[in-house]
Amino acid sequence: MRHITTYITAILALTCLTLNANNPLIQVTGNFDRSASNHYAYPFGTDVDLPKLTPAPAGYEPFYIDHYGRHGSRWLTNGKTYERPIEQLNKAKEAGMLNLQGDLLLRQLTFVNDKSRQRAGDLSDEGAVQHQQIAERMFKNFPEVFHGDALIDAKSTVIIRCILSMQNETMRLRSLNPSLRINTDASYHDMYYMGWGYGEDTLANDLRKSVDPISNGMYEQSLHPERFIAQLINDPAWAAANLDGRQLMRDVFDIAGSLQGHNMFDDISLYHYFNNSEIFELWRLKNIYWYIHWANAPQNGNRMPFIERALLRDMIEKGENAIATGQHGASLRFGHETCVLPLACLLEIDSVNYSCDNLETLHEHWQDYNIIPKACNIQMVFYRPVGSTSNRPDDILVKVLFNEHEATLPAKPVTGPYYRWSDLKQYYERKLATVIDWTVKN
Repeated sequence: MRHITTYITAILALTCLTLNANNPLIQVTGNFDRSASNHYAYPFGTDVDLPKLTPAPAGYEPFYIDHYGRHGSRWLTNGKTYERPIEQLNKAKEAGMLNLQGDLLLRQLTFVNDKSRQRAGDLSDEGAVQHQQIAERMFKNFPEVFHGDALIDAKSTVIIRCILSMQNETMRLRSLNPSLRINTDASYHDMYYMGWGYGEDTLANDLRKSVDPISNGMYEQSLHPERFIAQLINDPAWAAANLDGRQLMRDVFDIAGSLQGHNMFDDISLYHYFNNSEIFELWRLKNIYWYIHWANAPQNGNRMPFIERALLRDMIEKGENAIATGQHGASLRFGHETCVLPLACLLEIDSVNYSCDNLETLHEHWQDYNIIPKACNIQMVFYRPVGSTSNRPDDILVKVLFNEHEATLPAKPVTGPYYRWSDLKQYYERKLATVIDWTVKN
């Protein structure tokens, strides 16, 4: 279970700002777990946490779901993140510089590190539950898709946490309908569209490297660890000369945010080592990182969404096949936030494709915790006339759920959140066609 701490005093201290429920400062300081960015545990655990879905247009029913989802909550992927702060605090302890607060933090970090040993990147207990619950809601929301001997084609990247996420979701579906025909696979054969960087080019790596200096420079300029260090170390001057304060602060913050993804850490919180301003600033900087590295940012030439062009082509192809065959079922793909985010931009879901030059105000318009929490997912649901097996694209309607919320798409809706598939397909194919010349030039 996620432990959520609300600090009313943080809100009262910031009355100079607009007290708006959509204000990211209020959202982050009102629920510190959101500050974890991509480590934010999937916040929708029950139907109560989600809005009601708009009923299908009269005479229509769902028959197919085209899906891409991120793995659930996990252990941090780099074991060094757990180890580095312990090494720094032990150095201070050996020098006689660690105070009682610092010693408490050292003991807490050591406990977490011991539990994390040999588990870097592994799916957590909470991560497994997230996918079981998503499967239950998908089955409940779209029973027509999963009735009888529906065909479920499930694919995962070759990373074990994604494979286990796929396993948890498909096993739950099978428990709800033992007649389902479920195929599962995880192979490098499919990585050219399932995970970036394995197929058509190395564009993602090149773009990331090009914006690294921007992100690193902002951390150097905006992150001030002096107060954080002073609460742990007896002599700030010694700390400044002997410790990497920014790295220590960032590592502890990453660990603090990751704990929400583990039931075993329900009684541990590290957020109290940070004040509200520090929590907000650490989140703001991470929000910028995710934006310029993986979204439709001018800083990366607005090119990052197109790393998922092969994935979008696969979605279009499988959608067309489902229409042509008339068979009900789903294509379920399991991967990473580094695919979900650029794919959501490429699909132009809601305002995820937002583009701006001013990174200092980015947080007012774009918040990573709303986009790429653990287990984030895109469900493209296809509808056809009731009782029909028509393969005419103009008869097919589509709506998209983004993190299980009805989302807008770049076309004129037929009604509510429902769009004509032929309009969307035409739009996306034209968009993908523009990438051919652009790819050659770059």
